[in-house]
Amino acid sequence: MRPPAFKTRNGVGGTIFWDLLTFEKLMTNQVIHLIYWAGLGVIALVAFGMVGAAVGVALREESWIGVILAIPVLVAGVLVVAALVLLWRSFCELYVALFRLSDDLHAIRQATDADQARGTTPRP
Repeated sequence: MRPPAFKTRNGVGGTIFWDLLTFEKLMTNQVIHLIYWAGLGVIALVAFGMVGAAVGVALREESWIGVILAIPVLVAGVLVVAALVLLWRSFCELYVALFRLSDDLHAIRQATDADQARGTTPRP
């Protein structure tokens, strides 16, 4: 039995705690955004490490060879970081799309159950 409904911030009746306890509304979409930004922070740390490695290679050698060696390290670091950002974004978008698909399937199931309760046949 569902507890009495009250108005939520978007105007739809429902109990916030009941939705969380029964998994009626998934909060994963909001959590994915936090995970996305945390992952970008980790990728930024990797980027700073790559720049530090390039500077370390340049300072380790006392001649111009160190600077010439540091340039490929810096370019490779920038390419790796760019690839990481694109991959991380695509993984997070995949998860958001999957959870939105889950929400749509849940709505279709509710509509089908409502049609069956009324005795009508669902439309093909």
